[in-house]
Amino acid sequence: MLTVAVIARKGGAGKTTLALHLAVEAAKSGPVVLIDTDPQASAAQWADSRHAPQPTVVACPVARLPQALQNARQNGAHVAFIDTAPAVETPALTAARAADFCLIVSRPGILDLQSIGINVQIAQLSGKPLALVMNAAPPRDGQAVAACEHAGSNYGVELCPIIVHQRAVFSHALARSQCAQEVEPLSKAAAEIAALWDWLAHRTGVLSPLLRLSA
Repeated sequence: MLTVAVIARKGGAGKTTLALHLAVEAAKSGPVVLIDTDPQASAAQWADSRHAPQPTVVACPVARLPQALQNARQNGAHVAFIDTAPAVETPALTAARAADFCLIVSRPGILDLQSIGINVQIAQLSGKPLALVMNAAPPRDGQAVAACEHAGSNYGVELCPIIVHQRAVFSHALARSQCAQEVEPLSKAAAEIAALWDWLAHRTGVLSPLLRLSA
């Protein structure tokens, strides 16, 4: 089972939104669990009114994370995403250590980019591979690409080549306990999420449900 920790030092980066959309996308090829360790439990609340069986969302204090991951494996999940709380270093480190891969989420704004240094340190302390993904970038704004490249170079971190742009359908879909690719499957938002999951699946070696990472 592949386990991905989704982390962000600064609130409002869109970490939970991205984790939910990735979980829905990954669930197209097999069972997926999203473990919500954020005390705000936004992902779990999203799942409360959801009718689709996948992905499974589990609210879990970080102290119970190992048990939650064990349950996910036993129930046949091929991917688990860990949604972490912002601005809390110790739980984020616990999640990173439990994961196979760390995905650091940031908006392209200067204050957001300045806050990712601690996330890079957390992932590096865990000894796990990591990558930075830019989220909620203004459409048709070349500066987002430049900011993304500069941040990757500045922190010496791998840069995800997929940039997810700010689009109204992301928030509109979440309000209905769905995701953008379910509400508007042919939209640019859906295409970006599909491309992001495709990149992550290839980057981590999860190309199909038959090619799973061992626990």
